[in-house]
Amino acid sequence: MSIAKKLFGSLRPNIFNKDNYPAFTRSVEEQYLQTLLTNTMSNTFYADQNVLLTEAAQLHHEMAETNPTFMAKAIVFARNEGFMRLQPLFGLAILSVYRPDLFAKIFLQVVRFPSDLSDFLTILKGLGRGEGGRAVKRQVNRFLSGISEYWAIKYNGRGRGYSLGDAIATAHPKPDDLKQQALFRYLRGQEANLDLLPQVKALESLKLASTEHEQITWIERGKLPYETVTGAIKPTKAVWEALLYQMPTFAMLRHMNALQRAGVLEEKQNLDYVVNRLTNKQALRKAKILPFRLATAFRQVEHPELRDALREAAELTFDNLPELGERTAIFLDISGSMDGDYLEIGSVFALALYKKTQGNSLFWLFDTDVYDANPSRKDSILTQAAQIHARGGTDTGAPIQKLIQERKKVDQIIIITDEQQNSGSPFYSQLKLYRSKINRDVKAFIVDIAPYRTAMVPDQDPQTFYIYGWSETVLSYIAQSVQGYSTLKERVAALDLTD
Repeated sequence: MSIAKKLFGSLRPNIFNKDNYPAFTRSVEEQYLQTLLTNTMSNTFYADQNVLLTEAAQLHHEMAETNPTFMAKAIVFARNEGFMRLQPLFGLAILSVYRPDLFAKIFLQVVRFPSDLSDFLTILKGLGRGEGGRAVKRQVNRFLSGISEYWAIKYNGRGRGYSLGDAIATAHPKPDDLKQQALFRYLRGQEANLDLLPQVKALESLKLASTEHEQITWIERGKLPYETVTGAIKPTKAVWEALLYQMPTFAMLRHMNALQRAGVLEEKQNLDYVVNRLTNKQALRKAKILPFRLATAFRQVEHPELRDALREAAELTFDNLPELGERTAIFLDISGSMDGDYLEIGSVFALALYKKTQGNSLFWLFDTDVYDANPSRKDSILTQAAQIHARGGTDTGAPIQKLIQERKKVDQIIIITDEQQNSGSPFYSQLKLYRSKINRDVKAFIVDIAPYRTAMVPDQDPQTFYIYGWSETVLSYIAQSVQGYSTLKERVAALDLTD
């Protein structure tokens, strides 16, 4: 390829997006990051699961053939900083075919919990690879050597394709001691010495308990996770209350409605406990709860004190973001294709960014028109996000047109969108016009929260940054990039894959 072709060949749209509007192709590395960080393979507005699965498979294979080292780093990044599971596991399974050495190096950084192992083995089988061969079994053995009693009772089975017992039967790990031997036998459904496994013994005793008092005794003695308890017995109010005090923060968030229905939160001390946990900044950070989970819970919960706690939790989640400059324009796509999770996620992100500019930025909503969101620094992120609704078509150039018309000078433009323009003036055309007329140094950040692989801007634009995903890491990256950090692709490429 000539230098001219490389530099200028794709500065004009060279493909069509899902809505048949001109768009740009992106480098395979950029497409791969986007797929890993946004594609859960659920149905979307423009593509169903089968289409997304096929496209993802093609991209995993292409990366494994052309740039397996970047692939490995991207998989680790997506799993640990993007908090994604299924796509990184899919990529790991394909990487095992092409580069067993890289596969071995990152396996334990991607397969972190027994549920990961189960899904990984299910994917391998679905790819026609059976048990994966010696290289895979070696890594599965490494994982199984770290299995605890807690993991054994929490994750064994539960309707997944492979139970821990199945994994043991597949990999044939050698136990290190009598306790591990007993644990492996128990997981295989064989007779085992439960005196060596007190937590397992507590679960098996719970199944046989005849009174509520006995049930609670075994739950507390074994510190049994709620999944095992609800799978073994039908919890009463008192049992739910016992479970509450040993639930992880994420589990508590997911089960607030169940706790409320059971009457547990009618007791002030229980309600206070939940509120304190939800508003504990360190606990929230440790739980790695995705911000939109808080928005989902806020939509589902009616209890006023819990809603207040969720409002505070959302503010705390973004509290550690670096400050953004005051001259920032934030544009949120509210078109019809953003309806549902995308808009819920985007609204939370946009409002968090707005608050980090100390309320001195622009925050506009757009479909084919542009609307001032009239945000408040005092109202909570969740309250304001719940008031934003999807409608209309998509003109990504419209908000920049408005900036030009009003001659508003900003230093950074942040647009949150699924990139599926279907009318009006293209984003990149308006961005170039803005740079020529208002501020030639303006940086543009495109936060893409959908898995579609076309782009609004060519790769060659050094002042435009693509960010993908749903975690608060997305917003941290924007704030750092404003201060001169590298692109997301460069950040991933710089990762150390030390096992």
